[in-house]
Amino acid sequence: MSYKRVFVIVMDSVGTGAAHDADKFDDLGSDTLGHVGEFYKGDLKLPNLGKMGISNLRDTPIEGVPVADPAIGDYGKMEEISAGKDSMDGHWEMMGLPVTKPLSTFPNGFPQEIVDKLEKFSGRKVIVNKPYSGTEVIHDYGERQMKTGELILYTSGDSVMQIAAHEDVIPVKELYKICEYARTLVNGPEYTVGRIIARPYVGPDKDHFTRTANRHDFSLKPIGKTDMDRLREAGYDVIGVGKINDIFSGQGIDRGYHNESNMDGMDHVDEVMKQDFTGFCFTNLVDFDAMYGHRRNPKGFGQALMDFDKRLGTVLKEMKPDDLLMITADHGNDPGFRGTDHTRENVPLLVYSPSMNKSNQSLGLRKTFSDLGATILENFNVDSVRGTSFYKEISND
Repeated sequence: MSYKRVFVIVMDSVGTGAAHDADKFDDLGSDTLGHVGEFYKGDLKLPNLGKMGISNLRDTPIEGVPVADPAIGDYGKMEEISAGKDSMDGHWEMMGLPVTKPLSTFPNGFPQEIVDKLEKFSGRKVIVNKPYSGTEVIHDYGERQMKTGELILYTSGDSVMQIAAHEDVIPVKELYKICEYARTLVNGPEYTVGRIIARPYVGPDKDHFTRTANRHDFSLKPIGKTDMDRLREAGYDVIGVGKINDIFSGQGIDRGYHNESNMDGMDHVDEVMKQDFTGFCFTNLVDFDAMYGHRRNPKGFGQALMDFDKRLGTVLKEMKPDDLLMITADHGNDPGFRGTDHTRENVPLLVYSPSMNKSNQSLGLRKTFSDLGATILENFNVDSVRGTSFYKEISND
């Protein structure tokens, strides 16, 4: 059978072990799910992800999460062919548009010509301008920024430019305007940056600064047609939840929902599940990444997984026979690994529908994230240009 509604939930940064090319990224030994499980020493309780096969797809089960025998759905892993390991790379590849040319990174900070233009446009001095942890940079420079009104400019190992400012000093709308201008400076050909990220924060002092949900990503516009575009052109609904709208610059999306948190995102998923539509709902839950992965906090990461798992139980109960759910990730961000950057890992692939009568099948290791988009397109009888559908493997025809 074909499915009327397809839901994809991306657990941002929830990798499941080093990819075949992890050595090229200095990420050998990374394993987000494995290391979170080890930290919890058997106390990581994921009953819903567990029965979907989250441990079945691994050579070594996650500690505390037994192999399901049988799993209620199908399970496997996907490996990335894109040149980077950023959220944009992963999501674009899922939608049939892998990023094959490495985007610009700035291990020594951004060129002075870009800094000069930012300062001229904003009328504000730029400080820092080097790779930095997002929480550490506001701890170290936030009080100065509050006094001077400067812009905190920093980056990471990914192709990102991040600009932080206290909301009481630089209003969010002004920060967005500055980031929109910064976007125009790095669209190529000399410098091509994946994402410009506005990073507002609040708080009275360095020991109490917190980043707010007013973060906004100004992504590079897709350089070609995506599978979401193909679905819309064929007359199907495409709904984005979380930073999906940012990642694709609104392209290929009928309507979107901004998430304040993972739980807010799941509220939006619950809301969309009550709607009558035919098409695709694409959800990103970013807290795993932003709150815990980059901060190398395995305890918080594991708790976020358990909180999500509880909400997943509601989704599974509310699914209709002609609904299809796929759960995956866009990259790793191992809280038990060195550094603070994303990690090059394979990602989980969990597939379920109440109408599946051939569950507990291994989908193996998919050779590109684009297999996910190709599967969605085949379900709706739309031609794909990249990836191999596993739809026939999960269909109950």
